[in-house]
Amino acid sequence: MCETKVYIEKDGKKEEIFENVIDIQSEKDGFFLKDLFGEQKFIKAKIKYIDFMKHEMVLTESEGDK
Repeated sequence: MCETKVYIEKDGKKEEIFENVIDIQSEKDGFFLKDLFGEQKFIKAKIKYIDFMKHEMVLTESEGDK
């Protein structure tokens, strides 16, 4: 399977916020994430990077959230 873990980076440290993510939908100021079991979350952030080999997506807080 190709699920992804999603992290938010704060103060140079990664914090896992969601795992087993199978669907990512972009919105104006963030992303809707859906996991393998159908649970959904909205994260107000922007993408820092995505590493497909490690199955991870790292987000940072949006400028207005700091």
